[in-house]
Amino acid sequence: MTKAGDVTGALGPDVVPRGPIGKTKLFFQRHWHRGAPGTPTPDWVLRFCYGMWLAAFAFKLLGSSWDMSWHFMWLRDDLAPPHLINTVGTVIILVLVAIHSYTGMGCDKRSLRLMQIGLVVFLVAAPLDVINHRVNGLDLTAWSPSHMMLYLGTGIMQAGVLDGWLKLSKPGRFRTGVLLALWAFFLENTFFPNGQQEYGILGLRAWERGTPEAEPTLLDFAANQIGHPVDRTAVLHFTMPIPEWVYPLWGIGVMALILALARKTVGTRWAATTVAAAYVAYRAVMWPLLLGMGFPVSTVPFYLLAVGLAIDVAYRIGREHVLLTAGIGALLVTAFGYGALWLQAQFRPWILGDAHTESAPPLAYWTAGVALVGVFALWAAATRLPALRLRK
Repeated sequence: MTKAGDVTGALGPDVVPRGPIGKTKLFFQRHWHRGAPGTPTPDWVLRFCYGMWLAAFAFKLLGSSWDMSWHFMWLRDDLAPPHLINTVGTVIILVLVAIHSYTGMGCDKRSLRLMQIGLVVFLVAAPLDVINHRVNGLDLTAWSPSHMMLYLGTGIMQAGVLDGWLKLSKPGRFRTGVLLALWAFFLENTFFPNGQQEYGILGLRAWERGTPEAEPTLLDFAANQIGHPVDRTAVLHFTMPIPEWVYPLWGIGVMALILALARKTVGTRWAATTVAAAYVAYRAVMWPLLLGMGFPVSTVPFYLLAVGLAIDVAYRIGREHVLLTAGIGALLVTAFGYGALWLQAQFRPWILGDAHTESAPPLAYWTAGVALVGVFALWAAATRLPALRLRK
């Protein structure tokens, strides 16, 4: 069993330094040798490695959050600070995947392949996105093909990290805490493109009340893309180019499936609510920070708390019966999710009156039926896939 201590000289076999630099040196001294996936990994190495994964995802989270706001304000983005922060996370991930690949520690074949494939997809998408910007100008939507490849690559990497941690970590509070954090990062990465509508609706309202958040060159660029003067049509094209049915299906339906998987794999009573609350809390903290720096802000998806609660209640009622849990879950997700989103949308007229702003993006409520059927079908199907029968 390893013990934490300070490095004061030659390290004994049971002494592990507390700091990351000392741990890194010790790792390379003792464990830097070629191995196959599944190589036995000391507990301290496993914890340190996955702690660095969390740090990498935190850098990417901070960079991407600022980047979304940045692109609703500025046209230029070369060497923008958000990109540099995101790059720090990417560099850490490159090092981690190289270590996993060379030593075989902290992973098995499947988790390693997912990490490698996700990294390759991300690294291919990054220059494609740059080329797209050079050829076609600034990409004004979070839902573009090159952007979706970036999210996909990150999501595949995160799936590999989740898979490895689930298989190799020892039961206990630390294991549960890391799992919850990893699922919160996975939820954020998947939800991210919905920010287009959350920032977009406030950007549109700001222009309508005569205080545009975007700089003039960005508005001119958006207008030139459709051969228009800078008017409401051009601003609408820039801020709200996504159909209203996309936001609730993605924000409620797809997030419900992710939270259901989180609840299943973590196995604790309020896991889904905890993951949703962690993400919403992060968004609520970023809101005043961005505002204080003078950057555009978005609506905050508070309704995700209701989606997480619906998942946890469904697992309590269904008691591991596949169809019963999926059926109750689909009903509760639809009722809680759409109900909470409707209530959030009413905050502006009920509390702020005629103020020219919004508390939620516009949405198509007819999608509730689609979400109900889709969540049930996909939830029931997912529980039967061998690849998703992960150890608790």
